[in-house]
Amino acid sequence: MTMKDVELLAPAGNFSKLKTAVYFGADAAYLGGKDFSLRSFADNFSRKELKEAAEYAHARGKKVYVTVNIYARNKDLAGMEDYFAFLQEAGADAALISDPGVLTACKKAAPKLSVHISTQANITNKYAVRFWRDMGASRAVLARELSLEEIAEIHAFVPDIELEAFVHGAMCISYSGRCLLSDYLTGRPSNRGECAQACRWNYSIRKNDDKSDSGWLPLEEDERGAYILNSKDLNMSAHLDEMRAAGVYSFKIEGRMKSEYYLATVINAYRRCIDGGFSPTVERELLTAAHRDYTTAYALGENHQTVNYSDSQAKGDCDYIGNVLGYENGFAKIEMRGRFYVGDILEVLSPTDNFGKSFAVEEVYDSNGLRVDDCKRVQEVYSVRCSYALSAGDIVRRRKSHVEQC
Repeated sequence: MTMKDVELLAPAGNFSKLKTAVYFGADAAYLGGKDFSLRSFADNFSRKELKEAAEYAHARGKKVYVTVNIYARNKDLAGMEDYFAFLQEAGADAALISDPGVLTACKKAAPKLSVHISTQANITNKYAVRFWRDMGASRAVLARELSLEEIAEIHAFVPDIELEAFVHGAMCISYSGRCLLSDYLTGRPSNRGECAQACRWNYSIRKNDDKSDSGWLPLEEDERGAYILNSKDLNMSAHLDEMRAAGVYSFKIEGRMKSEYYLATVINAYRRCIDGGFSPTVERELLTAAHRDYTTAYALGENHQTVNYSDSQAKGDCDYIGNVLGYENGFAKIEMRGRFYVGDILEVLSPTDNFGKSFAVEEVYDSNGLRVDDCKRVQEVYSVRCSYALSAGDIVRRRKSHVEQC
């Protein structure tokens, strides 16, 4: 097996993020509609937008997979057949499903629509993969708990189904995402798309016995508290060759709720890793966006160091400054996302050869043509002199070591 035929699969919480994923090198994107998706707090796509998303992706040689991965109750099934028929007509390349009843509805209403079995189905063994294949699935998304050795065994046992596995992003402290904590503490059921991420909270313990007064006691790893349920982030960038050798076809990035900057950074890094191999540049790049401490989880075997005790999340090595809208007459048009100043050094995030180049901010004009030194208006389009042509879709950022004292 080679890396030439693998798929880089990216999340898309809205249409803008879909465009970011495509621009930075994803081969396919997974996204959710307004119904039946486990990310209720992502923007998600209306039916009109789903059809437009499929058309947009197909025009660029990419694919779109739609999540229909809730744990369905009886009342949910009433509108599902109509929804699946729509997805087939709209040109979706597959539906992600975690429930046999939902799969049955899909096969009845949309027999030509491919089915991918979601990670929510908790696929941890070769017989489960064979079962889903026999039910008509063309792909199985494997549980994060599996090792590469176990994945290779699955592939050998069921070689005629595609295997998809996560390579990067947030992980759930619960078994393959089947969590009841959010529902118990907040009434927001994670298994129906409303996770409150209670595992990321700082916890205290309650003292309550007959010998002392009741009260709250601090539970501390350090002065910031204790993040006892906060998992580290997955990062398999150094092991993609091993994953492919084990039989993984689709490399999946987590993050339908993440920012465009995060997606651009991670997708760009993995695209370069797939095309050119793991390198110090890729390793450094994956530190630039917000992340928790990294782990390979269980891919390489047993691992008891997967909890991020120190903090909820690190901020990353770079500040997101803005999106490039175009370039004309020596000036880049940048839609501002983070405040910057004349004198700052900005760095380019791009799928092109401009990736990693830096330039000093020396001459800036606002949308009224007025020269400014302090670019502080969010979503204002600033014209910034730059000696090389940037492309629409590029992103500019600032290394935190380059922040000027003002």
